[in-house]
Amino acid sequence: MKVKRILVTGGAGFLGSHLCDRLVEQGHDVICLDNFFTSQKSNVTHLLGLPNFELLRHDVTHPIWLEVDQIYNLACPAAPGHYQYNPIKTMKTSVMGAINVLGMAKRCRARVLQASTSEIYGDPDVHPQPESYRGNVNPIGPRACYDEGKRAAETLFFDYHRANRVDIRVVRIFNTYGPRMHPFDGRVVSNFIRQVLDGEPITMFGDGSQTRSFCFVDDLVEGLIRMMNLEDGFIGPVNLGNPDEFTIRELAELTSELAGKKADFVFKPLPEDDPKQRRPDITLAGKHLAWKPRIPLREGLQATIDWFKTIDQGQYRAPTPNF
Repeated sequence: MKVKRILVTGGAGFLGSHLCDRLVEQGHDVICLDNFFTSQKSNVTHLLGLPNFELLRHDVTHPIWLEVDQIYNLACPAAPGHYQYNPIKTMKTSVMGAINVLGMAKRCRARVLQASTSEIYGDPDVHPQPESYRGNVNPIGPRACYDEGKRAAETLFFDYHRANRVDIRVVRIFNTYGPRMHPFDGRVVSNFIRQVLDGEPITMFGDGSQTRSFCFVDDLVEGLIRMMNLEDGFIGPVNLGNPDEFTIRELAELTSELAGKKADFVFKPLPEDDPKQRRPDITLAGKHLAWKPRIPLREGLQATIDWFKTIDQGQYRAPTPNF
């Protein structure tokens, strides 16, 4: 295997840190870039003493000059409470961050992968969502800073590819969970686990009948690496996620069962533009990457609950005002 110089933006985040683990383990020279707005340095401290890992505190909205072979662009707040806290900054991170990593890729002739999102489909009229579906997004709603920011980033990636022959990959990530999730990120898995372990009622929005598909982080990282290293001419976009669909109520009940604590439910109104259904069509991932998730929700959720039991929530920044 040829050792590559690999940049991971947002590398100290939940997903980025697991990706850094895998790349370092494979022997690559890994540069982790993060501004620590929503991430934790503790996610990567175990890597700091290794000779093939480097940590840079930097905001991807500002240019940086590095010499690399591959770039994974994961930098952007991904949870509603975080990305709505400073929506203008969120949009700038998606757009300016894409411009900066694409510029670097063009200069270095590096391959660059964009971590896009299922949120580009909005509240979908098509179910499950294939990559050909163009989405149903409210461009002026409270989630638009993230949804439209990621859509604009995809536009930039394909325009750089067409105009400048930049070697791109675009991946649309569906709900992912696992150890190192921020306990206050406002996502449904971390919310439910934290509330159950703290002996609080589980908060459900709507009646709990809306559905999501949950992919364990190890499966997702495998898909990212396969897409980055693919040589068959397919550049995406490609959906990565678990096609097994669960209602939010089913997730709440399973979380309570696995944590060994009975929890009451509290129901609140559904947030504006919150999608009613979310499930990936992963036909293309199977065809081009020979990829499909392997870890069932029960197994992955148990591992996540076990990790939550080991952390001190006081070491994590408090919820943002929009949490």
